[in-house]
Amino acid sequence: MSSHHIVKDKQEPALLIANGAACKFELMEELLGWSPYVVVLDGAIDRVLSLGIKVDVLLGDFDKGGVKVDKIKEEQFPIEIVHTPDQDKTDLEKGIEFLIEKGFPAVNILWATGRRMDHTIANLLNLIKYNSKIKLVMLDDYSKIIPLEPGVTKFEKWYKAGTVISLIPVPKAEKIETSNLKYQLDSETLEIGLRLGNSNEVEKDGLMSVKFEKGKLFLMECND
Repeated sequence: MSSHHIVKDKQEPALLIANGAACKFELMEELLGWSPYVVVLDGAIDRVLSLGIKVDVLLGDFDKGGVKVDKIKEEQFPIEIVHTPDQDKTDLEKGIEFLIEKGFPAVNILWATGRRMDHTIANLLNLIKYNSKIKLVMLDDYSKIIPLEPGVTKFEKWYKAGTVISLIPVPKAEKIETSNLKYQLDSETLEIGLRLGNSNEVEKDGLMSVKFEKGKLFLMECND
């Protein structure tokens, strides 16, 4: 599988590949079909290159060794190598900040879940940390995870009836209003340890919306 990038004024979301569990070929191919700017964290580079993917940026602290930078430069020319030695931030944080500095409005993140649970949790929380600065979506074979922001703007998207939608607060979201869900929320609160909004579903084909006034909230499109 290869990708030849034609990025016009950063209009399409960048693709950031972390070092968690790999996804199916079809999901990777779908996202590469947008001809994105591809950033790969150093721990994943060998697995990514084995798939024949053209990489624009290799980023990380390179603390584990084993990354053959000179060979990668030659094979992936004109790849950019970005050394980020700051040990107070994860490589995913550095990757997101790099794309913010580059001026990208959005990024799809792959291979950021699975394998080590501490990494998965940290990666999810980083969606909340940076979501006000860049539009973030994290995907794997079973979930599409979208961090939502509170305020007057509502999230709205067309779904098929029966699509599983989970609303997970981080740690609390207040005055939540939804439409076109089987179990509607009407100015209600979700809070970790008290009430979660997991395994809801879209009532009928059409637009589903979520709006809330305070806190942080994940919307997860899930499948088995």
